Amino acid sequence: MKKISLIVPCYNEASNIETFYNSFINTFHSIENQYIYEIIFIDDGSEDETLDKMISLAENDHNIKIIELSRNFGKEAALTAGLDISSGDAIIPIDADLQDPVELILDMISVWNSGAEIVLAKRINRSEDSWLKRVTASFFYKIHNSISDIKIPNNVGDFRLMDRSVVNAIKSLPEQQRFMKGLFSWVGFKTASIEYSRLARNAGSTKFSGWKLWNFAIEGITSFSSLPLRIWTYIGFLGAISSFLYAFIIIFKTIIFGIDVPGYASLIVLLLFFGSLQLIGIGVLGEYISRIYMESKKRPIYIIRNKHEFK
Repeated sequence: MKKISLIVPCYNEASNIETFYNSFINTFHSIENQYIYEIIFIDDGSEDETLDKMISLAENDHNIKIIELSRNFGKEAALTAGLDISSGDAIIPIDADLQDPVELILDMISVWNSGAEIVLAKRINRSEDSWLKRVTASFFYKIHNSISDIKIPNNVGDFRLMDRSVVNAIKSLPEQQRFMKGLFSWVGFKTASIEYSRLARNAGSTKFSGWKLWNFAIEGITSFSSLPLRIWTYIGFLGAISSFLYAFIIIFKTIIFGIDVPGYASLIVLLLFFGSLQLIGIGVLGEYISRIYMESKKRPIYIIRNKHEFK
């Protein structure tokens, strides 16, 4: 019998844990004669009763594993921990908030059995997300895919099915600063997709603020494209050519027409403009240097405080 591993990263999801578990068990009943399962809950430094709820479930279901991280490392690190621990033939990351319907797992398994090594869950309706989130998400995908060789499928989150061979490939990647959507796409493999409508959260509120989403977008772009660095080379050439042409015009006017160079206001504007460009360029360069700096430290992606298993 093949094993299905569910990876469920949780941060302050006490109000959703039991409902999520019951939904999965009710769904799994229809295939329990063909598959076995494991649910890997990752407690990512929760400050509510999330861990207690997990332990309560694990005491009655020995297919549940609980990974308690030492603090909040973020969702990318929690997903990595789940992938490292998982032992299934097929691995499915999913959130506990029930925005991604558990019932879709059955369709994913069916497509996987047909030969796909990755089965994506693509959202065709995100009406439950705010207008601003939908617009900024669409803008991010367009920007990322236009400047990066690695294309990230639009409207596809972490919810997907991956074959064991895919997960083994992802586990072999050594980087500490991880943008999982990009890594999922980078490894390749045969991919299929299933469309679905995203639901509202069962309970609680999202843990991603606008600022976190902005930093997440920067992380994704700098992880898989060096074009932002190259752009400033082009801007430098354009600025040099423009300066040369402007200098030629001034010299021409002065020699031929004897016109004094007025210039104070225009000089100040040019200084401020090019000074701002330089600061932006330094900022972009600093973003890449900071990634090198963090990678050079070789710190672990996450630290496990405790593993809870009941047998």
